[in-house]
Amino acid sequence: MNSLDITQIKQYLPHRYPLLLVDRVLDWESGKRITAIKNVTANEEFFNGHFPSKPVMPGVLMIEAMAQTAAILSFLTKNQKPDENTLVYFLGIDGVRFKRPVVPGDQLRMEVEITRYSRGIWKYKATGSVDGQLAVEAELMCTLREATAPAADAAATE
Repeated sequence: MNSLDITQIKQYLPHRYPLLLVDRVLDWESGKRITAIKNVTANEEFFNGHFPSKPVMPGVLMIEAMAQTAAILSFLTKNQKPDENTLVYFLGIDGVRFKRPVVPGDQLRMEVEITRYSRGIWKYKATGSVDGQLAVEAELMCTLREATAPAADAAATE
């Protein structure tokens, strides 16, 4: 079984608190699939405003957690760790469906599989479940690119 703890995950993702949304990789198969978890706790920053009296994990963060899981799979598949200039960018999100709320105390289990890879574009089918119940599903499309400084981006468009 291939697994990664939080220290190893940080080698594949540039995200840090409060936006690192993958706590453990349970299993992965290069070029195929990955299973990871996000432990949802009452201490999450976003629960202060979403919603204080009935906390619910924002859907966009569930999508982000699945995208981070997909990014880890992409780097593992390429057998490389990102450097400070390499980022994974969203290109598209399709077929998003939210099936149940995710609340403090839940463990969001994310399963992502690569459905296609062509010319630097990765497509994935992603699901998130809690206690075996589907919470969210989506098709994600991403690419790995070298990040440039904002000044360089502005100069390139002038």
